[in-house]
Amino acid sequence: ACPTIKNILLLDSEGKRVAVKYYSDDWPTNNAKLAFEKSIFTKTQKTNARNEAEITMLENSIIVYKFVQDLHFFVTGGDDENELILATVLQGFFDAVTLLLRNNVDQREALENLDLILLCLDEIVDG
Repeated sequence: ACPTIKNILLLDSEGKRVAVKYYSDDWPTNNAKLAFEKSIFTKTQKTNARNEAEITMLENSIIVYKFVQDLHFFVTGGDDENELILATVLQGFFDAVTLLLRNNVDQREALENLDLILLCLDEIVDG
Protein backbone atom coordinates (compact mmCIF):
# COMPACT_ATOMS: atom_id res chain seq x y z
CA ALA A 1 0.00 0.00 0.00
CA CYS A 2 1.18 3.52 -0.76
CA PRO A 3 1.83 5.84 2.13
CA THR A 4 -1.05 8.19 2.86
CA ILE A 5 1.11 11.31 2.75
CA LYS A 6 3.56 11.76 -0.13
CA ASN A 7 5.14 14.94 1.14
CA ILE A 8 4.73 17.95 3.40
CA LEU A 9 6.18 21.19 2.08
CA LEU A 10 6.76 24.56 3.63
CA LEU A 11 7.80 27.06 0.95
CA ASP A 12 8.40 30.79 1.07
CA SER A 13 6.58 33.46 -0.93
CA GLU A 14 8.91 32.87 -3.89
CA GLY A 15 8.45 29.10 -3.86
CA LYS A 16 11.82 28.38 -2.26
CA ARG A 17 12.20 25.67 0.38
CA VAL A 18 11.89 26.49 4.03
CA ALA A 19 11.28 22.92 5.22
CA VAL A 20 10.31 19.90 3.10
CA LYS A 21 9.86 16.24 3.85
CA TYR A 22 9.19 13.51 1.28
CA TYR A 23 7.69 10.16 2.27
CA SER A 24 7.30 8.59 -1.16
CA ASP A 25 9.56 7.52 -4.01
CA ASP A 26 7.54 9.43 -6.61
CA TRP A 27 10.38 11.97 -6.80
CA PRO A 28 13.61 9.93 -6.78
CA THR A 29 16.08 12.80 -7.18
CA ASN A 30 16.52 16.18 -5.60
CA ASN A 31 15.93 17.76 -9.02
CA ALA A 32 12.62 15.94 -9.35
CA LYS A 33 11.61 17.24 -5.92
CA LEU A 34 12.60 20.80 -6.78
CA ALA A 35 10.70 20.61 -10.07
CA PHE A 36 7.60 19.40 -8.22
CA GLU A 37 7.92 22.21 -5.69
CA LYS A 38 8.21 24.73 -8.51
CA SER A 39 5.16 23.37 -10.33
CA ILE A 40 3.04 23.22 -7.16
CA PHE A 41 4.03 26.79 -6.29
CA THR A 42 3.33 28.07 -9.81
CA LYS A 43 -0.03 26.32 -9.89
CA THR A 44 -1.20 27.73 -6.55
CA GLN A 45 0.34 31.19 -6.31
CA LYS A 46 -2.58 32.93 -8.02
CA THR A 47 -5.08 31.45 -5.58
CA ASN A 48 -6.05 33.01 -2.30
CA ALA A 49 -5.74 30.25 0.29
CA ARG A 50 -5.41 32.61 3.23
CA ASN A 51 -8.50 31.83 5.26
CA GLU A 52 -9.51 28.38 4.16
CA ALA A 53 -7.35 25.54 2.94
CA GLU A 54 -7.65 24.94 -0.82
CA ILE A 55 -7.45 21.71 -2.77
CA THR A 56 -5.93 21.08 -6.19
CA MET A 57 -4.72 18.17 -8.34
CA LEU A 58 -1.24 17.85 -9.81
CA GLU A 59 0.60 14.87 -11.33
CA ASN A 60 -1.85 12.24 -10.00
CA SER A 61 -1.72 13.76 -6.54
CA ILE A 62 -4.15 15.68 -4.40
CA ILE A 63 -2.65 18.75 -2.78
CA VAL A 64 -4.16 20.60 0.16
CA TYR A 65 -2.59 23.95 0.93
CA LYS A 66 -2.78 27.11 2.96
CA PHE A 67 -0.86 30.41 2.95
CA VAL A 68 0.02 32.46 6.02
CA GLN A 69 2.11 35.63 5.78
CA ASP A 70 5.07 34.72 3.53
CA LEU A 71 4.79 30.97 4.17
CA HIS A 72 3.02 28.43 1.97
CA PHE A 73 2.01 25.11 3.58
CA PHE A 74 1.36 22.08 1.34
CA VAL A 75 0.38 18.46 2.01
CA THR A 76 0.39 16.00 -0.92
CA GLY A 77 -1.39 12.65 -1.06
CA GLY A 78 -2.28 10.08 -3.70
CA ASP A 79 -5.20 10.82 -6.01
CA ASP A 80 -7.27 8.13 -4.26
CA GLU A 81 -6.58 9.62 -0.87
CA ASN A 82 -9.26 11.10 1.36
CA GLU A 83 -9.09 14.91 1.16
CA LEU A 84 -10.28 15.24 4.74
CA ILE A 85 -7.30 13.24 5.98
CA LEU A 86 -4.93 15.47 4.02
CA ALA A 87 -6.68 18.60 5.29
CA THR A 88 -6.37 17.31 8.86
CA VAL A 89 -2.63 16.72 8.42
CA LEU A 90 -2.24 20.20 6.93
CA GLN A 91 -4.11 21.76 9.84
CA GLY A 92 -2.07 19.73 12.33
CA PHE A 93 1.19 20.84 10.72
CA PHE A 94 0.03 24.45 10.60
CA ASP A 95 -1.12 24.41 14.24
CA ALA A 96 2.16 22.85 15.36
CA VAL A 97 4.23 25.45 13.49
CA THR A 98 2.05 28.25 14.89
CA LEU A 99 2.70 26.91 18.38
CA LEU A 100 6.44 26.47 17.79
CA LEU A 101 6.77 30.00 16.42
CA ARG A 102 4.63 31.45 19.23
CA ASN A 103 2.12 32.81 16.72
CA ASN A 104 4.80 34.66 14.71
CA VAL A 105 4.20 32.59 11.60
CA ASP A 106 6.59 34.05 9.06
CA GLN A 107 9.66 33.00 7.12
CA ARG A 108 12.26 34.57 9.39
CA GLU A 109 10.87 32.88 12.51
CA ALA A 110 10.49 29.61 10.63
CA LEU A 111 14.14 29.63 9.54
CA GLU A 112 15.27 30.42 13.07
CA ASN A 113 13.30 27.42 14.37
CA LEU A 114 13.94 25.07 11.47
CA ASP A 115 15.19 22.17 13.60
CA LEU A 116 11.94 22.21 15.59
CA ILE A 117 9.84 22.32 12.44
CA LEU A 118 11.69 19.37 10.89
CA LEU A 119 11.26 17.40 14.11
CA CYS A 120 7.58 18.25 14.05
CA LEU A 121 7.30 16.93 10.46
CA ASP A 122 8.77 13.59 11.53
CA GLU A 123 6.37 13.28 14.43
CA ILE A 124 3.29 14.14 12.36
CA VAL A 125 3.84 11.37 9.86
CA ASP A 126 5.07 8.82 12.38
CA GLY A 127 1.92 9.57 14.33
